[in-house]
Amino acid sequence: MRLPRRDVIQAFLLGILGVAASNYCYYLAIQRTNVATAIILQYTAPAWVLIYMVLRGRQRPTLARISAVALAIAGIAIVIGLIGPTQLHLDTIGVIASLLAAFSFAFYNVAGHSLLSRYNRWVVLLWTLIAASIFWSVIDPPWAIAAQHLSGMQWLFLLVFAIVSVLGPFSLYFAGLQHLEPTRAIVVSCLEPVFSIIIAALTLGEVIRPMQTLGIVMVLAAILLVQMPDRESKQSLTMVEPME
Repeated sequence: MRLPRRDVIQAFLLGILGVAASNYCYYLAIQRTNVATAIILQYTAPAWVLIYMVLRGRQRPTLARISAVALAIAGIAIVIGLIGPTQLHLDTIGVIASLLAAFSFAFYNVAGHSLLSRYNRWVVLLWTLIAASIFWSVIDPPWAIAAQHLSGMQWLFLLVFAIVSVLGPFSLYFAGLQHLEPTRAIVVSCLEPVFSIIIAALTLGEVIRPMQTLGIVMVLAAILLVQMPDRESKQSLTMVEPME
């Protein structure tokens, strides 16, 4: 479980600037604007990841990658009803929070992939969550939470929410980052709003509109497009095997 000091620092940055910041900024954006505004701005993250990887010389700006990122963002805009009668609430703080969430999301894709290419994902996840926990323990100390006098059912809800919505998804996403380059992983993550629409339709009886179906198809097309192998990815897969 031990890491060199440099990688411990990187894991702490990943936990604070990536995991903690992206979640906090996203929830703040929802509070100040609405889900549609928050999610479309957060999911500009694939574009930021692609730009960073290209500028650092880690990837080539191929037509497939650029098209996949554009398709994914446009598909999400359609899925959440951005195109149509929906009105965006462009609160300044909310918009800034959404963009910060996008940058944080992009950061932990790039930084997380870097660590996961060298270490077991459970080690990286442990150090990352330790960093995020210490950070929030300072910002919102345990005694401040205890002073809210939450009921037993509320504590149970928070426990289930922490496991199902945080620990489970992050462990699975880190597993994906071991096997996918950051651009591919973050484009696949664009399925989140798609699944939200589908689950709402199955469990709550909500109707999927034709435009939403088009958006879902566009996101799926983006995922298929970005997963198409190219010469560069074949060479990288031959040279570097993910840690298990």
